Amino acid sequence: MMALVDAGIPVGLVASDRPDAPGLAWAKDRGIATIALSPRGIGKAAYEAQVDAALREAGCEVVALAGYMRLLSDAFVGRWRDRIVNIHPSLLPKYKGLDTHARAIAAGDTVAGCSVHVVTEELDAGALLGQAEVPVLPGDGPDTLAARVLEAEHRLYPRVLKEFASR
Repeated sequence: MMALVDAGIPVGLVASDRPDAPGLAWAKDRGIATIALSPRGIGKAAYEAQVDAALREAGCEVVALAGYMRLLSDAFVGRWRDRIVNIHPSLLPKYKGLDTHARAIAAGDTVAGCSVHVVTEELDAGALLGQAEVPVLPGDGPDTLAARVLEAEHRLYPRVLKEFASR
């Protein structure tokens, strides 16, 4: 999210399911509207309805997921059809879901990377909008590979999101 803002992407709302997320304070300091809402105790449908209402009230046209680690319901995805994008830390369709860096290393991959894709009801399966490759170096562990992939994400996501939003 910070890389998107720093790249000049207009951000109408920063939403988090963790009220203590550092990005919320960072966004507030820059005058960006925020919402922090925990889904605990209210249920997924009610939680997503409040997030949806906040996005619409803020005038958002595209939802850019950045570090959002929850599965969105089919209903939420349907309401925002073809307007939700996500950055994923693998070269999709490889390694959907979690633990992508450890899985790439365990498989003996020499190249890893990240992908920006349209969010659909199927996990990490939407249309690919862009990818960036990162070499897997000898001695890499999940953390060192993740750090290099994150740098690539910060370059790729703003560029692809600008292209996507201008369509």
